[in-house]
Parts: sequence; structure tokens; C-alpha cells
Amino acid sequence: MPVLVITGTGTEVGKTVTTAAVAAAALAAGRSVAVLKAAQTGVRPDERGDADEVARLAGAVTTAEVARYPEPLAPGTAARRAGMAPVHPHEVAERAAKLAAEHDLVLVEGAGGLLVRFDAAGGTLADTAELLGAPLLVVASAGLGTLNTTELTARELRRRELELAGVVIGSWPGSPDLATRCNVADLPEVAQAPLLGAIPSGAGGLSPAGFRTAARGWLAPRLDGTWDAAAFRTREAS
Repeated sequence: MPVLVITGTGTEVGKTVTTAAVAAAALAAGRSVAVLKAAQTGVRPDERGDADEVARLAGAVTTAEVARYPEPLAPGTAARRAGMAPVHPHEVAERAAKLAAEHDLVLVEGAGGLLVRFDAAGGTLADTAELLGAPLLVVASAGLGTLNTTELTARELRRRELELAGVVIGSWPGSPDLATRCNVADLPEVAQAPLLGAIPSGAGGLSPAGFRTAARGWLAPRLDGTWDAAAFRTREAS
């Protein structure tokens, strides 16, 4: 798995913190890691972006962005409003492929959900994954409503014949309600893919040292972690 594309079921579901956790676990396993942000929106040229936050939390990763736009909008819209060139799926794929030649693992983080448009032609992160032949990791929210958005994302991946590596819950609350607890069992069913982790709410606020120490415990072995989905489901159901 030299390239893993990380998408979400929407905005603010925990993609960046999840990307940081995957990077931290891979680094702890002795792998070299690069993090590529396909399109960074909502930040000025002098501000830190999502890839920078991944590096702060995870450690010694190579970071890169394909494009950056000032307004917090979908990349295609942000590019148009700023009068800047849009990013295209093939550009993201080409940059990821170059990084993959020099690293054991390249994490490509999208913007928003799977079908957020990069350009006027309707190019998306899904197109980038297809060009790369890379699996995708879907980051989902924990609570009510997540089953619908997760299943829609998974169905689109299957329609495109793209590999869904699994689902990670991007922010697991300290006191989950009934719907949230039930979603632990239901998410892999609707996605038809394994649940590969649950990142605790507030994980991004940990110190970098604390984050790196804990990250493997949030992720399944497929992501270089020690997290056990069955044990988690049993514990949270009680």
C-alpha cells in the first residue's frame, strides 16, 4: 500500500487528525511517510495548512500541497473566486507518484468529501485514486446520520470499482449516545468494508509526544496499529 487516499463523508469529520494518526503509526513501524494535501482551502500563503498540522502531530513526514486557495470553499469554487488555476486530478496523481518513489507510504488527503470538485470539468479525489490505482480510507463521523453518508460514499467507490480499504471514525466522543454506539456495528455493514479505527474526540489537542504514543492504539493492524474492533464494540456496547 505505497499510496493511501484519505477522504471523508463530509467536512469536519476528522480527516486531518486521522491522517496524522495513520502517519504516526506508520512512522512508529519504521516506514518513511509523505503527506500530500490535494487542495488546501481557507488559508493564506503564510498560514499553516492541514499537511503542516499532520507533521506537527505525527513527526518527521514529508509534506506537500498541490494547490492552495484563500477562501474556505470547495477547491473548484475557491480557485474560480480567487482567479487562480484549479487543481486537476492528474496533477495530484503525478505528485503522489513522485513521492511514492521516495517513501514507503504516501497519504493523499482530500478536501471535504469524495466528490468535492477540483475543477470546472468535475474532477474529484475519486478520479485521482483511479489514476493511482490506490485504495481509499473513508473517515466518517460517529453519530446520527453517518450511516447514510458512509453508505453513499461506499456505493460510489464500488460503482467506480475503486478499493475501499476501510472506515475510521474520525472523532469518537467520550460519552457516546445510543445511536453512536450502534454505529460501531452498523458502519462496516453499510460500507461493506472493515472498521479500521476510532480516533478519540480531542486527539488533535494532545501534545505531539502524547499523540504519537497513543496513535497506534486508535488504529487497526492494517494501519500499523493495535486497535481491536471487536473489543471496542463490546466495550462501548456495555
